[in-house]
Amino acid sequence: MDMLLVWEAPMFGDFFSRALIAGVGLAAVTGPLGCFVVWRRMSYFGDTMAHSALLGVALSILLSINMTFGVFAVAALVAGALLLLQKQNTLSTDALLGILSHASLAVGLVIVGFLTQVRIDLMAFLFGDILAVSVQDIAIIYGGGIAILAILILNWRPLLAATVSPELAEAEGLKPEVSKIILMILMASVIAIAMKLVGVMLITSLLIIPAATARRLSATPEMMAVVAAVLGAVAVVGGLFGSRSWDTASGPSIVVMALAIFLVSLLVPTARLFGRREHNGA
Repeated sequence: MDMLLVWEAPMFGDFFSRALIAGVGLAAVTGPLGCFVVWRRMSYFGDTMAHSALLGVALSILLSINMTFGVFAVAALVAGALLLLQKQNTLSTDALLGILSHASLAVGLVIVGFLTQVRIDLMAFLFGDILAVSVQDIAIIYGGGIAILAILILNWRPLLAATVSPELAEAEGLKPEVSKIILMILMASVIAIAMKLVGVMLITSLLIIPAATARRLSATPEMMAVVAAVLGAVAVVGGLFGSRSWDTASGPSIVVMALAIFLVSLLVPTARLFGRREHNGA
């Protein structure tokens, strides 16, 4: 027991150290997953899933259940609702996403308004509070992150094939519809574990910006996934140190750092580095 306390002291004793460890672990997951968001042009879907997180928070408090599980369940239900509505062919996908996104956010805010007996920090849920993560939160992030990455790696080929050409993937027997469901479940999972760190409003940014930056700096899909994870980690570390230096909000500071890296990447002559890209379809 004493040895455990000695080991935990330098690693987890300081709130800033816990924030760094948690943020880097989250970036390792959002980077590769964000690549599929970029390739599939799913940024609005990411927003919809993120907005549904607040409804998950409200229902978790109302029903007295674990918040991470509640957010995941609601995000998964919203993703399932989208799939069912898409099959009706009555509205375009962007219209359905708009309805689900704003409806879930509004319903969540209404439920929060009724929870007068509970004090809820909406700013923390909207913009995150990575400096408040605990050792238990770190365990959830790394445990959930390893599971998400394992599923992503095991399904990499069918996911990538369905992204490049769903028709070709189906002809090869790779079941693109199943791949879409797997991707949506993974998105719901990462939103559930990321909400406390960067908040509802900034989750999509952490998914998209590092992946968009990595796309310019990578020659293959696999390389893009790794580079996105590294750039996400750099954004987390730089954003947290910037937040501590200038006394700014930690979650937005991480996203601003990610944006700064993206802007710098625009100056890199990628055509000279890699020639013709090998992942044009993705």
